[in-house]
Amino acid sequence: MKKQQKLEGCSIRNATYLKLALNMLRHSKLRSWLTIIGIVIGVGAVVGIISLGDAMQGQMQSRLASMDLTSITISPGYSRAQSEGPGFRHFGGGTTTDSQLTDHDIDALRGVEDISYVTGEISGREDISYNGENATLSIAGVDPQVWKYMNSLEVGSGRLLEPADKYVAVIGSGVASGIYKKNIGVNQVITVNGKSVRVVGILKEEGGGEDRQIYMPIEAAVNVITDAKKDVYDSIQVKAKSLDVVDTVVTKIEKKLMISRHINKEDDRDFSVTALKSMAQSVTSMMDSMTLFLGAIAAVSLIVGAVGIANTMFTSVLEKTREIGTMKAIGAKNKDILMIFLFNSGMVGLVGGILGVMLGSIISAGLQSMMGNMTSVSGLSPKLIVEGLVLAVVIGVTSGVVPAYRASKLKPVDALRYE
Repeated sequence: MKKQQKLEGCSIRNATYLKLALNMLRHSKLRSWLTIIGIVIGVGAVVGIISLGDAMQGQMQSRLASMDLTSITISPGYSRAQSEGPGFRHFGGGTTTDSQLTDHDIDALRGVEDISYVTGEISGREDISYNGENATLSIAGVDPQVWKYMNSLEVGSGRLLEPADKYVAVIGSGVASGIYKKNIGVNQVITVNGKSVRVVGILKEEGGGEDRQIYMPIEAAVNVITDAKKDVYDSIQVKAKSLDVVDTVVTKIEKKLMISRHINKEDDRDFSVTALKSMAQSVTSMMDSMTLFLGAIAAVSLIVGAVGIANTMFTSVLEKTREIGTMKAIGAKNKDILMIFLFNSGMVGLVGGILGVMLGSIISAGLQSMMGNMTSVSGLSPKLIVEGLVLAVVIGVTSGVVPAYRASKLKPVDALRYE
């Protein structure tokens, strides 16, 4: 019974604190709203940037999920600059490019443990004619026997390349519709450097460079790509048996190729090995750092808002010194005065937080709309909304602690005499 009465008394006091805090807020509209604006800008900037970062990371995770992270690419040329561990090479300063990848390199790699597939590819940009129109597009020459196992591309219509194919092609969705006035369909014929090539498949839209790519059997591609040579490749694609062994495979490839190419010193290397897994990890880490950096910059405006709340609360204490003296004279305790001012500062933070979350949603949607690579505009997550509101209230209450404490310690006699 006593516990219930205590809880009821506590609820009544809290309701009284809230009522008095609202009254203080109403009687200082201009000053309160100027203070709230500072919180709105700060919370809006932080929430907007974090929401944008979440949307970009969500899109990246979606793209990475569709990629084969066991893929490893070997390219001619080598940069002396190395970082980010095995499988990742930065290009710049001291790069060698006078080298070629050949069948000899592929044969050397076939015996490497933990490799499922290895194949060479050639590439180039050529004039493609269709229905009387010309366009310069990217062509990749691949080995039909293993190509379908080396990537995660899906066919929207038609089929993938088969071992018996020669002058046929699988094209990206962007080539099929968007390049020429008339869409290219399955079994339509395009002309590549004077050679007639039949389209046997159209890939599903990926939202990347694959959408504007043309894939052909490598034997035919050698004859239509300028400067292409038989058994000489622009890159060698390797597929590791699992994601766990990618880094180990990269190391084995480097050692094997250095032996087969008779390279004794690291400075004499003339090839580069890049693992898609390492690149994905590096990009993800870079995006996390960028989001954190931008969020830290936006948080500066929250500090400005907090200073504004503290200033407003100090001013309120000065203006209401006589009222504080009156309340204490009729029985109000130090705790009561403290809670009234804390409720007031907390309400300023809450109102600023609500409006700030709304502003953050607008900022995020606007930035995502301006970035053409966004597939859809993502709204704020419930978790981010709650975190934004809690952050605003905490900033409000924290900023009001010192002024509220000073108000609670005023002596009734001194407060009543204050002019």
